Amino acid sequence: MSIRITAALFSITALLAGSAFAAEHVIEPAGTKPSVTGSSKIFTGTVRTDSVSRPDADSHYSATYVTFEPGARTFWHTHPAGQRLIVLQGRGRVGTDTEVREIRPGDVVWCPAGVRHWHGASPETAMTHLALTNVKDGKNVEWLEAVSDADYAKAPGTY
Repeated sequence: MSIRITAALFSITALLAGSAFAAEHVIEPAGTKPSVTGSSKIFTGTVRTDSVSRPDADSHYSATYVTFEPGARTFWHTHPAGQRLIVLQGRGRVGTDTEVREIRPGDVVWCPAGVRHWHGASPETAMTHLALTNVKDGKNVEWLEAVSDADYAKAPGTY
């Protein structure tokens, strides 16, 4: 049986099943969760967060779109089980105690467990990333102090 015929039969079967799809999948329509302005206790500058998912029994991570206006950034922080950032648009920076790196759309950043870091937009351009943050023992982040303007201003590739 060809792939096209198999795909067509699968599609017809799914249509005839009707509610089977609804019973197996949960769809949250776009725009049903409100955007949240980032707190000045963990961000410098203007930041918006849009929650995609929270940890539950089946997925032990949260997923959040984070949009940073130019110059905006997180405070220093660590993650007990790591974090993956997928840059969606704009240009940004990610910094550790030893380096600052530029990040662009399509880049995927792994922030290892326990590594002190920050991330945000470049000084001139907004940036949005999808943050996938793992949870360990009910905790996903430990927030620290604000990133100084001097640390933020260091050119990518230097420190």
